[in-house]
Amino acid sequence: MKQVSRSETVLGISAYYHDSAAALLVDGEIRAAAQEERFSRQKFDARFPKHAVQYCLDAAGLSLAQVDHVAFHDKPLRKFQRLISTYADHAPRGFPSFRRAMPAWLGGKLYQQSMLTQALRELGGDAGIGKRILFAEHHQSHAASAFYPSPFEEAVIVTMDGVGEWATSTIAVGEGDRLMPRLEQRFPHSTGLFYSAMTQYLGFKVLSGEYKVMGLAPYGVPEFRDILLDEVVDLKPDGSLELNQDYFDYAVGQAMCSDRFPSLFGRPARTSEEDELTSFHMNMAASLQAVTEEIVLRTCRTAIERFEKRKLCLAGGVALNCVANGRVWRELELDGLWVQPAANDSGCALGAALATWHQHLGRPRAKVTGHDRMKGAYLGPEYNQDEIETYLTRVGASFETVSGDDLSATVARLLADGKAVGWMQGRMEFGPRALGNRSILADPRRADVQSKLNLQVKYRESFRPFAPAVLEGDVADWFDHDAASPYMLKTANVREEHLKAPGERPDDIHAHVNQVRSTIPAVTHVDNSARIQTVSERTNPAFHTLLTSFKELTGCPILVNTSFNVRGEPIVCTPEDAFRCFMGTEIDVLVVGRCILLKEDQDASLKSDHRNLFQRD
Repeated sequence: MKQVSRSETVLGISAYYHDSAAALLVDGEIRAAAQEERFSRQKFDARFPKHAVQYCLDAAGLSLAQVDHVAFHDKPLRKFQRLISTYADHAPRGFPSFRRAMPAWLGGKLYQQSMLTQALRELGGDAGIGKRILFAEHHQSHAASAFYPSPFEEAVIVTMDGVGEWATSTIAVGEGDRLMPRLEQRFPHSTGLFYSAMTQYLGFKVLSGEYKVMGLAPYGVPEFRDILLDEVVDLKPDGSLELNQDYFDYAVGQAMCSDRFPSLFGRPARTSEEDELTSFHMNMAASLQAVTEEIVLRTCRTAIERFEKRKLCLAGGVALNCVANGRVWRELELDGLWVQPAANDSGCALGAALATWHQHLGRPRAKVTGHDRMKGAYLGPEYNQDEIETYLTRVGASFETVSGDDLSATVARLLADGKAVGWMQGRMEFGPRALGNRSILADPRRADVQSKLNLQVKYRESFRPFAPAVLEGDVADWFDHDAASPYMLKTANVREEHLKAPGERPDDIHAHVNQVRSTIPAVTHVDNSARIQTVSERTNPAFHTLLTSFKELTGCPILVNTSFNVRGEPIVCTPEDAFRCFMGTEIDVLVVGRCILLKEDQDASLKSDHRNLFQRD
């Protein structure tokens, strides 16, 4: 009898800092990936991702005993070396911070192989599981997550974030199965830490407020750009930089900015998100964004010119800045740009696994099918129709089950009637963006949608923009963009024929938000740009069918797409999460699988208030 060879598996893990996650490769194929926060319901959960690990194993029908290699996303001993070296360089000023940091390191962080081994054994790992743990460098994990799933056989890879072990940004070259580091920027000089420090100065939380600052920037003008470049950021022509550490405290203190930073602008830090947002804050956000874009552009230009590659891959938290990505695409005349959809540290779980597979084990890359190897980022849990109906019946929900042919037409009519629709289908997305499987959808033609979704559904700031999901074949008819953008990670301008003159620029931000700028005002930002998601029938047939039905009904191939959650809540994972969010907000309609639920049909006793249920991010 012919013996069938056993599959080889790699489990990737990121944990203990933020955005813990797990990913699983089976014979090099990305089989599953998920963030721990989606299961624990704790935003940015940093703990060992036990639920995400178990999900990945279940999705592949494996036990931990069948996992050949476990890959961790960074090297804790090198990170500890950086910590010690930094405190020594700043002695004695950094001693109070050093004293606070040491118990956590000596109590466990320094011994992460033991911690990981114990955590894996508690999930059923065998006695030898600890010997199968490998450690990748942090930016190696980011770079591997960007290059290996991309559609490119050759590319340059740029990674930018706060800090890994020592590196804060890197340039690497990818050729076939090889990923070769070439240049790096080192701590404490960091684009990500600069952006986070400014985020804190503007009164937003680090690790979550950066998105808000990016959304606030178009409301201002970059009047402080030159001050930042003259006094704070010494930006070199090649994109490398030196941050004037007199203005920062993150290296050895507890705050991001030092006491000197407010004096540079004559304004104290905004201490609460409840404080008024003035033109100063909008202009500061615009200035920060302008400097960040210049850093990213110069770095990417250096990468493609020095290493003579016209295809570029991006990862790291800074790669989630879709405005900078849009400029890179438009201005550098690339042959291709691919951004890892889980560009933050959650994607490092996948990157560590891929680095192990291709670099440590020397396994070849598979051929690309579709846009890339990420399967549309639909790598999380899914629930069948029986599971959905069983749960809804048990909790007393009122629902109608609709056939597959009628579902999209029915939901399209509800959207055209102005309803906000919670839409849960198929496998959950991996990464911070909802891409049509755990989404809240609405009609982009309605001028009141942005305020309604922000204030009455998401319970967040009114200025936060929403993204358009557009049929891939129609994107060039509506936006100045003629390529796929499946992960909502590039911006492009709305085409001129769809624009409307908004009138004079008002001083009040709320009036500014509500100006009508185009025929699709709900997804047109104040600078006439939009963060595009192109939808392909190949990667998401259900969402593509819904968009097609909406286009047939209205002539518009676009829907507002925002994540299915409220402020401070992780994106919904299960039917239970979806129903609770539906009943705790002013979402009008819930669609889970083939079940349609109307809010007015639900038992009033099942309603709740999610306004303050989660800690604000």
